[in-house]
Amino acid sequence: MAARFQFGLERVRDLRAHTEEQAKEQFAASLNHLAHGEAMLRAAEHQLELARKEQGAGVQDVTLSGRDHLAHQAFVERLERSRRDAIVEIQQRELQLADDRQALARASQEREVLDKLKQRQKAAHLHEVDRLERVEVDDMAMQNFVRRQAA
Repeated sequence: MAARFQFGLERVRDLRAHTEEQAKEQFAASLNHLAHGEAMLRAAEHQLELARKEQGAGVQDVTLSGRDHLAHQAFVERLERSRRDAIVEIQQRELQLADDRQALARASQEREVLDKLKQRQKAAHLHEVDRLERVEVDDMAMQNFVRRQAA
């Protein structure tokens, strides 16, 4: 009976596969985090656009006091700061996403190397098993031939 194939680095391969799964999860979380940041930026830009429209309409409205105009201007400036902060946050999230993408690629490559090694070793094992079976069949055939010749 032929020996069963056993990959000597199976535990390492399992560890690399686990590391790859963790990298996939981290990449997905970063992607989600970036999408959330982009949504926040769109919301900030929308609020800023509405505030600027109100500010433009307020200039034509002579019933607003100077204090109201200043308060509205401060509000618009706060929204602009919020928008700039959101842009900086998105840039940081994009950098994190790029780092996570590289980590995922590295983890995938390390696992694939071991998968290929396992496949090559399994193919070599199967080739050796086939060779040994052929040798065994040839030996049995030779023994049968010798018995027939002796009889």
